[in-house]
Amino acid sequence: MPLKYKQFFGVAVLLLAAVGTVHAQSNDLSSSGVLLDRVAAVVNDGLVLRSEVEKQMATVSARIQQSGQQLPPRNVLRQQVLERLVLQELQMQRAERLGLKVSDEMVNTALTDVAARNNMKFSDMPATLEAQGIDYRDYREEVRREMTLQGLRQRDVLARVYVSPREVEQCVAKRNASPGADNEFNLAHILVAIPGTADEKQIAERTSRAQAVYERATKSEDFAQLAITYSDSGTALEGGALGWRKAGQLPSFVADIIPTLQAGEVTQPIRTPSGLHIFKVLEIRGGQAPALVSQVHARHILMKPTEVMDDETVRQKLAQIRDRVLKGESFEAVASVTSEDPGSAAAGGDLGWAGPGSFVPEFEKQIDALAENEISPPFRTQFGWHIVQLLGRRTYDATEDMTRNRCVSQLREARADEETEIWLRRLRDEAFVEYRM
Repeated sequence: MPLKYKQFFGVAVLLLAAVGTVHAQSNDLSSSGVLLDRVAAVVNDGLVLRSEVEKQMATVSARIQQSGQQLPPRNVLRQQVLERLVLQELQMQRAERLGLKVSDEMVNTALTDVAARNNMKFSDMPATLEAQGIDYRDYREEVRREMTLQGLRQRDVLARVYVSPREVEQCVAKRNASPGADNEFNLAHILVAIPGTADEKQIAERTSRAQAVYERATKSEDFAQLAITYSDSGTALEGGALGWRKAGQLPSFVADIIPTLQAGEVTQPIRTPSGLHIFKVLEIRGGQAPALVSQVHARHILMKPTEVMDDETVRQKLAQIRDRVLKGESFEAVASVTSEDPGSAAAGGDLGWAGPGSFVPEFEKQIDALAENEISPPFRTQFGWHIVQLLGRRTYDATEDMTRNRCVSQLREARADEETEIWLRRLRDEAFVEYRM
């Protein structure tokens, strides 16, 4: 079974490419006069090699054919692949200028996760990849590159996307008022980009192109094929596939349109600062049931070992405190003057209501073993020594909390899509790019 790389990164399907360096002109010759490689494009002070273009074209062609799509004309596919490589090179150059680096340890962590998702050991990955005809070193470097691009996007785009409290409240109210707010839509997308420097003639030409693509899409022409051939989006070579999106994850400029469509329907071209967008709803599925979670209410006293008090001394001191509380002293009062937890001491050690995963495993294990109002014996965690008292258990409807959290993340993601396209267009417009093929 091929490695499910996309499951980990949630980005474009992996396109393996050999990375080379050229220190001469476009017709690079070895000392014996043998042609080594050619330059496909000069990108600022970097290069995209023809070998990279050809390898990615082969990979993309194989994937398109496996999906049952018809290959676009070779010159169209080459231009799509070349433009993607140019954008990747621009992003990698910016990451290098900013000092963004992905260490070997970070790559190993990512690959360990990929291996786990594919039910294999990390140590078995090189052999598995080799059996699929994939060079392990190339694979590692592609993972490193994707992680670098993710970090760059996080810094330049996602970190600057602001969602106001008012927007969150409006989103929550809208979702509560709409039973179908949790519907999910499997979408495909085509972007006909309009450069920020475009004149009226270029705008008219791009608008005409988008309208022609829209009309062909509404006449049941294959949308993925149209995307591969005409889209300027980063998802073009994946047939424009965006995957499943909740209503709240939709870009704001189409958020009120998509929910009104049926599966198979296509939007008219929608103008935004990045260009003209066409969406197709491939499938629709229902939302989620109410979220009921088990919660515990607990309070604790934390004491930390020091050079003066070793572990055993602290444990004995907590055991004495526990005895005092069992004999009638107020847990709250004792906690407020003895606990070394700055977050809860002032509240008498009260930790409030908390769901699964709120505490470290050793702490949760102790709570799970307690009856209501029971106090645990002293136990150790990474933070120090504790005694904990269970005050109650409940089943809590966390739907409203989850709705609010979803609104925050979905509003950010919806805005990030459009901001990413604008950011990429700006990088491209400000760059020096000379095509050599």
